[in-house]
Amino acid sequence: MTTALLPAQPPLRQRARAARAGRLDSLTGLRFLAAFAVFAHHFTGASPSGGVAHAPVLFPYTTMGVNGVGFFFVLSGFLLAWGHRAGSGAKEFYRRRAGRVLPLHLAATVPCIWVFHVWGGVPWDLPSFLASLVLVQTWFPGVVPMFPGNGVSWTLSVEVFFYLLFPFVIRGAYRLRTRTLFALSGSGLVAMWAVNWWAAAHLSPFHREWLMRLPVTRLPEFALGLTLALAVGRGLRLPLRPGVLAALFAGYTVVYVHRATWCPGAVADQLAWTVRPLVALFSALVIVAYVQRERAGWRGWLCTPVMVRLGAWSYAFYLLHQTVNRLILDRWGRAEPGNLSVFTLLGVASVVVALSWAAYTYVEEPARRWWSRSQST
Repeated sequence: MTTALLPAQPPLRQRARAARAGRLDSLTGLRFLAAFAVFAHHFTGASPSGGVAHAPVLFPYTTMGVNGVGFFFVLSGFLLAWGHRAGSGAKEFYRRRAGRVLPLHLAATVPCIWVFHVWGGVPWDLPSFLASLVLVQTWFPGVVPMFPGNGVSWTLSVEVFFYLLFPFVIRGAYRLRTRTLFALSGSGLVAMWAVNWWAAAHLSPFHREWLMRLPVTRLPEFALGLTLALAVGRGLRLPLRPGVLAALFAGYTVVYVHRATWCPGAVADQLAWTVRPLVALFSALVIVAYVQRERAGWRGWLCTPVMVRLGAWSYAFYLLHQTVNRLILDRWGRAEPGNLSVFTLLGVASVVVALSWAAYTYVEEPARRWWSRSQST
């Protein structure tokens, strides 16, 4: 087994070429699973009285789905570093990212105006809405509502911060030894835990939640993904099995969601404060496990055409799912609790998948191609 702690690094161009090994279909499939986890969390709610429908067989375990966004942050760092080309400029990078992110973000915000504010009556103000359009809303604690515009776009605001930093961070990262990168990434995860602990002791619940969405506090997740991409490109190999990781995470989830009743107060608190760094670490291990398998020629179910297509539509799925959930609540109200709500969840997910296909086919991809042509002329 080749470890990540290599004594020396090859030249910059060689390192970039090692990290750029082509498309990884398994990671595309994982994108959909993470988006579906967020959807399931929003559908079943954060409490028995929340969400579209409460299914006791799923709740409270679906509450862990909120941490799917942490997986996205780790995956974003990994994929950007994996696909980085040595010598590419910041301007070109920003142009490509804008073409990928903005068109569908703006299009998905349009139905939110009607569903949330016109029909749903959610209070809002113009500065907050404009902040959400240009994806800077997470920097301001006083936006109205707490998630203005398309509420789920707060994660895009975080991603935009990562994008702004990436061209400069990657250049410095290439020059660092792998052990140094891991030390910095590990320190970042420890800092996440310390910030969570400090916030719980000194901030109100409102400001604590805002701090957890602040882009700077989510930077360690992105940095961990970037570090892993460079480490794998340099020869990192770990004896990881996705099935074992899934079983471990399932066990951790059970303990985590029952921490208040199963664990002493101090232990329960620490479980709450460490969940984001631990999910980031788990996400990193899962990504490495599937990358290793795919590079070795093992193409499992995540690489099937169905999962790759769902992964390609996952950005649209993520941006549209909460609007559909809110529309159902406003039109039909919250369903009576019951395990049959699982079928409702699957039905609504199917509707969102169909809308996601349409958004990808008729908005996202045409806009991306148009953007690319217009910028090259």
